[in-house]
Amino acid sequence: MSDVLSEQKRYYAERAPEYDDWWYRRGRYELEPEELARWQADVAEAQAALDAFEPRGSVLELAAGTGIWTRRLVRLADRVVAVDANPETLALNTADAEHVVADLFAWRAEEQFDLCFFSFWLSHVPEERFEEFWATVRAALKPDGRVFLVDNAARGEPTHAWPRDGEHETRTLADGRAFTIVKTRRTGEQLRARLAPLGFELDLRVTANGHFLVGGGART
Repeated sequence: MSDVLSEQKRYYAERAPEYDDWWYRRGRYELEPEELARWQADVAEAQAALDAFEPRGSVLELAAGTGIWTRRLVRLADRVVAVDANPETLALNTADAEHVVADLFAWRAEEQFDLCFFSFWLSHVPEERFEEFWATVRAALKPDGRVFLVDNAARGEPTHAWPRDGEHETRTLADGRAFTIVKTRRTGEQLRARLAPLGFELDLRVTANGHFLVGGGART
């Protein structure tokens, strides 16, 4: 598993220049007009869900990436600390946040936050690291701290129909290079059941057109 996680890290470092093309559906990630409209509607729904959750105080963003969500968080919260494993990715994150380069499977927060946020990250956490990751999240939160997440829904999405082997997927870059990554698409029901014994109560739902799993909750 450590080899796969190292390869996953390299993949996202190399993919950094084209990551936003996926989110904004440009180039090889373009969608037909009807599917694009459904995608954009789900994006708007996920953004509205985060706004309604009212992030406040200090926010820890894990796997912050190129800043798509960081830019939204800094408008809503007093302070944002954005952590990512790859300096290549954080170099593209221009949001007014505190940047930390760190491996999320080894890093531990030195302070506690009001909110921990992560987008399209939990599905990259392998089963054998699942409880350890959530212990990291719990330790990073104040006693009344909250969590909000956005991820791919269990059905996947149109441009990520890659070869799968258990919890692994093969992904390619625009130049054709292939990488093996972890991709475990858990349902909201599965996550709620898994997280309750770990001290979290989350309200999760799939967006109307089925692209994203979104929602949040608090420590218990």
